[in-house]
Amino acid sequence: MLCKKILIVDDEQLIRWSLKQELTKVGFNILEAETLKQAGTIIQDSEPDIMILDQMLPDGTGIEFLSEIRSFDNIMPIIMLTAIDRSQTAVQALKLGAFDYVTKPIDIEELKIVIEKACESTRLKRQVAHFMKEQEKSCGFYGLLGSSPSMKKVCRQIGKIALSSGTTVLITGESGTGKELAARAIHLLGERRDKQFLPINFSALAETLIESELFGHERGAFTDARQQKKGMFELADGGTIFLDEIGDISPKIQVKLLRVLEQKTFQRVGGTQDITVDVRIIAATNQLLEKLVREEKFRSDLYYRLNIAAIQMPPLRERGEDVIQLAEYFLHEFNVAFHKNFKGISEETKKLFVKHGWPGNVRELRNVIERAVLMDDGDYIFSHHVELGHLHSLTHEVPALTFKLGEGGQSFDEIEKQILIKSLEKTKHNQSQAAKLLKVSRDTLRYRLKKHKLL
Repeated sequence: MLCKKILIVDDEQLIRWSLKQELTKVGFNILEAETLKQAGTIIQDSEPDIMILDQMLPDGTGIEFLSEIRSFDNIMPIIMLTAIDRSQTAVQALKLGAFDYVTKPIDIEELKIVIEKACESTRLKRQVAHFMKEQEKSCGFYGLLGSSPSMKKVCRQIGKIALSSGTTVLITGESGTGKELAARAIHLLGERRDKQFLPINFSALAETLIESELFGHERGAFTDARQQKKGMFELADGGTIFLDEIGDISPKIQVKLLRVLEQKTFQRVGGTQDITVDVRIIAATNQLLEKLVREEKFRSDLYYRLNIAAIQMPPLRERGEDVIQLAEYFLHEFNVAFHKNFKGISEETKKLFVKHGWPGNVRELRNVIERAVLMDDGDYIFSHHVELGHLHSLTHEVPALTFKLGEGGQSFDEIEKQILIKSLEKTKHNQSQAAKLLKVSRDTLRYRLKKHKLL
């Protein structure tokens, strides 16, 4: 049993005795306290798994004690005992982080059900805490796995930058290296973690929509503006906005963005009123902004305002054995997603992964593992399960499809989406024929169509 020790905090000896009798029968070790002071000592010395806490005690209230405990312990479930006529107390307890409450007189069967749920909650929280601790050993907080020197440097930078809640950040690196993960880590490790994190990808939006998405619009500002709309800067007030592919924005948007950075104000499209916000801006690009500045395609003053704190995400080909750690992480992820039982990756495949250049970086690796787990069964991922040239074979099957690969490259997910769209167009949306054209099963095709929201 994961939960063994239950601390009962109540000044009524009869209640403690009766609960101890019932709960001992089902295998729990019961600890008792009749004051908050005694409870505090027991928590420090014995580390109970669950606490059952009465509201009214000789030296204070359970609500006050709950608030104090939650300041240093977020894992131990606390079940509040409250009188029937004190429902407001129960609501307040839940807001302060109590797991649940039980009303007096106590229904022991109801309490057992609540304890069972609390045990399951504890199990899950401990799993997450253990997972996060293991990740942190290899610089893997919030999904950034890796123990290579380059990733350790990135993680140190993220930790330092997160301490400053208002500093603007510029994250650079090739497509698929994890720039958004780094941005989310900065947000979640900082003071703004309880506020919004809103991402926007400029390369995925039409030029005419970007201004309205960022700053909102007033009713009647343009033909389809039937009502007022708040933009992402308003919605992210107090939090973080992540501007992905910042190198793609037009000169007009660059000017407006510069004003937000310098003055913290903007106007909705069609509006005249200045709106003030407190938003941390994290920008990312796979382009060389310095080159765009020299070519006068990107404002130098905006570049310098964005480049206050800079993080360069390393490509996967320069991260050595990190590729194995990432591959195993994705294997676990897709084992769960597809209900498979792969035990690991063969040594031969590991060597293949380390030698491969990974032009699509971590995103490409994730796609390769996803496909291998989806399409095959067995104990290990062998080299014949992986198709590192899968993208190449697909492009030959659909010859009319072309890609524009600039200096910054092209998102692997976007290329896959284009392939799917082209195959459907070529087969007049006959999924069976499209699957045959791409040499995948119909189930695989449907899975990928859903993944890209094409179905």
